Amino acid sequence: MPHPIYIANLSRILEKPARVGYCDSFTCRLRGLMFRPRLDPDDGLLLVEKRDSRLDTSIHMFFVPFDLAVFWINSEMTIVDKVIAKSWKPAYFPKADAMYTLEVHPSRWADYEIGDRVEFKNA
Repeated sequence: MPHPIYIANLSRILEKPARVGYCDSFTCRLRGLMFRPRLDPDDGLLLVEKRDSRLDTSIHMFFVPFDLAVFWINSEMTIVDKVIAKSWKPAYFPKADAMYTLEVHPSRWADYEIGDRVEFKNA
């Protein structure tokens, strides 16, 4: 089980920042949110890579039976892309290199915008 963190938006105050699991191991990133029956509005994952990359931070939605709001964050802690990922779609790639992939409930779509700066805080 990944340890929980908050994703604070430094560009604008969020009343309730996303609380997600910090997922930096290969096994955790591999499993991601697959095989879960649903995703609660206050749940999600932050997938962590070792470097900025478009390829390494790409995702697939196989075996994920719900849509996700996905935000890509680079090593400078800036949102570089975002998308609503549809269940069972083969692949999504960020438009720019990223180090982190934030996967949360679609209700959080408006919480983060491209260009926003974020900060990770232990929950």
